[in-house]
Amino acid sequence: MKIALAQLDQRLGDLSGNAQALLEAIGQARAAGAALVVTPELSLCGYPPEDLLLRPAFLDASAAELSALASQVTGVVALVGFPEHAGGRRHNSLAVLRDGRVDRVYRKQRLPNYTVFDEERYFAPGGEPCVFEVDGLRVGAIICEDCWHPDPAAQARAAGAEILVVPNGSPYHTGQQVARVAQTAARVRETGLPIVYVNRVGGQDELVFDGASFVMGADGSVAQQLPAWHETLALAEFDGATPKAVRGSLDPALEPHVYQALVMGVHDYVGKNRFPGVIIGLSGGIDSALTLAVAVDALGCQRVRAVMMPSQYSAAISLEDAREMAGIAGVRYDEIPIGPMFGACLESLSAEFAGLPVDATEENIQARIRGTLLMALSNKSGAIVLTTGNKSEMAVGYATLYGDMAGGFAVLRDIAKTLVYRLAGYRNRLGRVIPERIITRAPSAELRANQTDQDSLPPYDVLDAILEAYVERDLAPADIVARGYPAADVRRVVRLIKVNEYKRRQAAIGIRITPRGFGKDWRYPITSAWNEWQSVGGG
Repeated sequence: MKIALAQLDQRLGDLSGNAQALLEAIGQARAAGAALVVTPELSLCGYPPEDLLLRPAFLDASAAELSALASQVTGVVALVGFPEHAGGRRHNSLAVLRDGRVDRVYRKQRLPNYTVFDEERYFAPGGEPCVFEVDGLRVGAIICEDCWHPDPAAQARAAGAEILVVPNGSPYHTGQQVARVAQTAARVRETGLPIVYVNRVGGQDELVFDGASFVMGADGSVAQQLPAWHETLALAEFDGATPKAVRGSLDPALEPHVYQALVMGVHDYVGKNRFPGVIIGLSGGIDSALTLAVAVDALGCQRVRAVMMPSQYSAAISLEDAREMAGIAGVRYDEIPIGPMFGACLESLSAEFAGLPVDATEENIQARIRGTLLMALSNKSGAIVLTTGNKSEMAVGYATLYGDMAGGFAVLRDIAKTLVYRLAGYRNRLGRVIPERIITRAPSAELRANQTDQDSLPPYDVLDAILEAYVERDLAPADIVARGYPAADVRRVVRLIKVNEYKRRQAAIGIRITPRGFGKDWRYPITSAWNEWQSVGGG
């Protein structure tokens, strides 16, 4: 028997478009000899639909589209995920389509309600197994989170399943590919059954889905590995319930996957929201350089515009490097000096500022002038502004509201500064696009004379290690100090994370690539008297 793994990118809410794409994939699979086609979780409507699930019209339209799709599926069995409304309850369901009808429905039993998931808000759990016959083989179906718990798979095995299929909507993060294989292997060991794991691919707001679907044999080895980051229709061949081994593997390195996650996130956010292009404030620094590289790889140079906005504090080498990179990338490049506007602002405020020292106020005015110019260009052209701040800066508030934070999509929002450098090096190994001096020079906001980031922040290797421990692993400040990091730095960083929550709430959404980003999986109150850093000594 042949099983088709349809690793697809659905456009959320485009029910008719998704149905047509599903029908095309099912037709291709049938023509190739597949007896069963497995599509991703909620493949009819896209994932995650969030509060669209609370709209009766959305559920009714999904039901109608599923019925119409089912009527066209013959000569093959197809599994299609859909939001079901039955008996006054909503379910995350999987329809078994055969002979022009919905043959049966499986309802997801385990509803994830952690990190970026809140399925308990929308769905009621199912409780019954779903086992059906295809070409003499008894197939059991479970959905995504079900595979992370023993009971649903064991239930399908007890109902007579000889093989398990798992449609998924599993977002990418840096540890997820390894975790999926480990969880699937655990289910294989418990049940003795092979598993066909089919994941969706594509970007949906802050989430990116990497695909990376696979087939695991009953011995726990990966018999077939689909590529990550590409739509793919692949056939898995079975001799009875034993999958045929096919050569293929995923690159174990971090940088290729993270870089592709950023490219896919930009491509799908811009494309699915129908923006004609993007605008980037190109400073000559590493963050905007990496953002430009990602944007060009995602959209092509014709849809990317770079704008350099120098002030009296901009180094000559910053302009030289920005011009060089724009030339290498082949994008439209413009320079709009902000000196006259900055001077006019200071003149207007001279009476208010009289006798007061120069401080971050003047720096922020420059950033806000740049943000205003970029948003004006965005309004006139319809192109969206990509912000260039990274996770390290967002964590500690080293960013200006309505200035460098102004824009519609934050490409590096979940990328630590140290990882920015690694990704820049990786991209240049594929083909030089970022001038070497941008990578090697000390980072600076260039908002005052002779400024570097380390004037205001701990060294980035120290800062990022503290952030990873506190934000992504929830370690207490005292535990971080016990790992050898300076108490003064830990105390300061933890305090800055708390007091800058209000900034992050107003920041553009961005691509999540770590187990915990500053998005749906970070929900701290802005107003809070909890001061965890007080337990740590230091300045």
